[in-house]
Amino acid sequence: MRKRTVALIIVASILIVAVGGVYWFGRSLFHEPSAQGVDSVIGEVGGTRVVGIFAHPDDEQTVNGLFTRAKTHDDAYTYMVTATRGEAGTQVPVVARQKDLGTVRMAESLKNSFNMGVDGHEVWDYPDGGVPQSEEEELVERVADVLRQQKPDVVVAFWPESGATGHKDHMEMGRITELAILEVAEDDAAYKGPEHIVYTISPTKALTMFGGEAGAFVAENQPAPTHSMPAEVGKKHEGWAIHASQENYMQETYILPTWLIYALWDNEFYYVRDLAEDPLR
Repeated sequence: MRKRTVALIIVASILIVAVGGVYWFGRSLFHEPSAQGVDSVIGEVGGTRVVGIFAHPDDEQTVNGLFTRAKTHDDAYTYMVTATRGEAGTQVPVVARQKDLGTVRMAESLKNSFNMGVDGHEVWDYPDGGVPQSEEEELVERVADVLRQQKPDVVVAFWPESGATGHKDHMEMGRITELAILEVAEDDAAYKGPEHIVYTISPTKALTMFGGEAGAFVAENQPAPTHSMPAEVGKKHEGWAIHASQENYMQETYILPTWLIYALWDNEFYYVRDLAEDPLR
């Protein structure tokens, strides 16, 4: 009987060590050694007014922690722009008529930003998948007008060369955002644009392992993050439930179940650009 007990203890110990090893290996895929850990990126840079410029409904999921903590930790004013209604997306699972998807996803995004505590959010109607073919001057002027109206000291955007996922709409909105900031800086007015741009960065190792060709592209074309902060995982899960038409997106894209992804990926990563030290040009 004693031998059996000892054998069970040994087997259990081996299993615990094995599971622990797998868990820590998984966490290492979502670790960025270049990133300084902070409670809030917005608090770290002293932001008081924050505007996020995105391409699609559910893009705000990449910055859920940043915007939630900007409100709860830093009492910052927050605002979002989403350039398209996401009408060309694939439903995972199917929850609506495809012809109604743009309306459904717009509502999902507005509801999710409200759940994150965002003060204002406008969703535009540029074609999903067609942002790079849209009129550049018009897009730049619209983003610039938002900046003039909201007067953010921090803008949150996509890195133009990678777009966090490699999506061309993301990349174009990152480029347009930079052009708009440059335009505002040249205005004959007191407000000269934000002091910082905060770019959302995807975890490199995980992208390389699970992201396929698009993941490899992003990993090769994004900068090493300068900051990491808690991702507010609970809000992430709430966000995917709100985005019912995209609820299974993470699992469909990265193979792993959403709960496991966020058990490992519990930080958001950002590249912070101080425009006084590192101007756009």
